[in-house]
Amino acid sequence: MTPAIRILRCASLTAAVLMAACGETARLPPEAGIGPTPQLPAPNKTLIPTVNIAPAVGWTDTAGPNAPEGFTVTALARGLDHPRWVYVLPNGDVLVVESNKPPKPEGAKDGGDGLYARARSMVMGSVMKRAGAQVPSPNRITLLRDADGDGVAEVRQQFMQNLNSPFGVVLVGNELFIANADALVKVPYVAGQTSITASPAKVTDLPAGVNHHWTKNVVANREGTMLYVTVGSNSNVGENGLAAEEGRASIWEVDVASGERRLFAGGLRNPNGMGWEPDTNVLWTVVNERDEIGSDLVPDYLTSVKEGAFYGWPWSYYGGHVDARVNPQRPDMVAKAVVPDYALGSHVAPLGMVFSNSRGMPAEFASGVFVGQHGSWNRKPLSGYKVVFVPFIGGRPSGAPVDFLTGFLDADEKAQGRPVGVALDKSGALLVADDVGNTVWRVKRK
Repeated sequence: MTPAIRILRCASLTAAVLMAACGETARLPPEAGIGPTPQLPAPNKTLIPTVNIAPAVGWTDTAGPNAPEGFTVTALARGLDHPRWVYVLPNGDVLVVESNKPPKPEGAKDGGDGLYARARSMVMGSVMKRAGAQVPSPNRITLLRDADGDGVAEVRQQFMQNLNSPFGVVLVGNELFIANADALVKVPYVAGQTSITASPAKVTDLPAGVNHHWTKNVVANREGTMLYVTVGSNSNVGENGLAAEEGRASIWEVDVASGERRLFAGGLRNPNGMGWEPDTNVLWTVVNERDEIGSDLVPDYLTSVKEGAFYGWPWSYYGGHVDARVNPQRPDMVAKAVVPDYALGSHVAPLGMVFSNSRGMPAEFASGVFVGQHGSWNRKPLSGYKVVFVPFIGGRPSGAPVDFLTGFLDADEKAQGRPVGVALDKSGALLVADDVGNTVWRVKRK
């Protein structure tokens, strides 16, 4: 063993002990970081970042999350392999994207240079493994069919395989578009088919590389002429160098016919779920904000996406709140930063979102958006690990979020599951991809 390796291992062990023993605790109640005007205290950057994550334990064979009175929860399918996303085809078939982070390119750095940075990266890898996040990517899509509507799929078929860390899926006409970690691709689709063997055709490359944030989602406009693709940042706050962020922390608009793309909105650290507000036809997204400046900062958010707008990352958050860690500073960019519409709470990690309707939901859940919160790692106490409903009136958030699907944490704060993608099935019931519980849940009104 070389001296450098001995030092690195020693440093990583020391960092692990410190990370477990140190770190601050939230001083504000959770609701302080929620709503259109969240409280934003002074940053609290510690030498060792707060690390507090729910270890993954999974569900027992019959257990599951809890929904409000008047709903039933069934497992549409159990025993999946890291399901991250769900998409409902027009005939009611459900596509489940089973995926995880791609391997880093050889020699790639994630988190900056230096002994401490490398030790920290090793520790964080260990922490994420405990959370169930460090499994090989299955790189496939599975089709589920519930023909009798009882909430349990009778047909389960491998639909596509050999993809590259896929995430978002959308059907436009007779073409199915898939957002891989490195490219947007498409395949022909015929209604009712249960598998696709055609080789995907590339529509456009997407920024890849280290992939600090690898998930890329895609939705289409109502006309089916344009696609909107999310690309998360390559770092927390630019520590890999701003050159590595070219084209990232953004939503791209892609022309369906030509494959040409242009930047639609930027400064969005890690946008994932997207949807069109049904009354106004405005695009909304949920965004994971930055880490390591305290349990009370920074609130993740839900926001409308204004064409050509800049939302602050990496230089600022929530409009003009400057992040002093970023080098070089850019006051001109801070001055442009748009304030998000609605804070969801600090470190809740929203990944999925879907607008509701009255087809399958009672009045109190018929107008608004369901948000899948994957859960925190950089906050004490834990936050997220549930699906919430944000009510809307007149195309805007209109009140406090309501817990809709809970119980993903057990009494010992271990993760039985972690919600990711959400969708409404053909009947209007809510589907939830649970990547730790390896299940797709269906929540239906009784």
